[in-house]
Amino acid sequence: MKRPKIRITLIDQKGTKGCHRGHKPGDTYDFDTERGQLCPMAMHVAFPYVDILRYGGEIPNQKKGTAVFSCPDVDTLNIFKIERIEE
Repeated sequence: MKRPKIRITLIDQKGTKGCHRGHKPGDTYDFDTERGQLCPMAMHVAFPYVDILRYGGEIPNQKKGTAVFSCPDVDTLNIFKIERIEE
């Protein structure tokens, strides 16, 4: 069984300061080929959601195949959306 692709998109920024990694709303990353470009703090939060979605699980109170999470940097508060891409 082939694993689905995972896309991570920065959908909003609610903090008072810019992202120290330069991420901006609209930035999109392919988890398999571009995850090294994503801030390590955000990646640390994203990884459990990626694992759940990639292996068929769902996140309660989230649209099927998605997870929304925030960066742990309170000054930046980037809001990311993870999507499972079925091929």
